[in-house]
Amino acid sequence: MKTIDDYMKKAYRMEIVEDKDEGGFVVTYPDLPGCISCGETIESAVANAIDAKEVWLEAAIEEGIEINEPDSLDDYSGQFKLRIPKSLHKSLAEHSQREGISMNQYCVYLLSKNDVLYSK
Repeated sequence: MKTIDDYMKKAYRMEIVEDKDEGGFVVTYPDLPGCISCGETIESAVANAIDAKEVWLEAAIEEGIEINEPDSLDDYSGQFKLRIPKSLHKSLAEHSQREGISMNQYCVYLLSKNDVLYSK
C-alpha cells in the first residue's frame, strides 16, 4: 500500500475554473472524485487544493477507498488522421488563411473550443 507522500508526489491534474457567481476560483482533481477546493485568487485556490488533496488522500487511505492513478498522456501521440469532404477542407483552409495561421492550428482551435462546450 502506498503512503500519502507517495500519492502526493504523483502528478494529479488540477482543473481550475473561475466562479463568476461567488467570485474566486474552484479547483478540482478529476482523478480524485469529490476532491474540491476554492480560493479568492488562483494562487490561494491552488494552495488550498494541495491541502485538500492531502486530506482527501488521508481519508481515502483510512477508509480503504480505491485511489485512482493520475491520468497519463503516454498512450496518446497527439496525432490522428481525419478524412473530410473537399468542401470542408476548402472552407477550413480559407478561414485559417484569413486568420493568418496554419490550417492545423485553426482546426486545433476549433476542436478545443467545441470540446470545452461538451466537457461540462
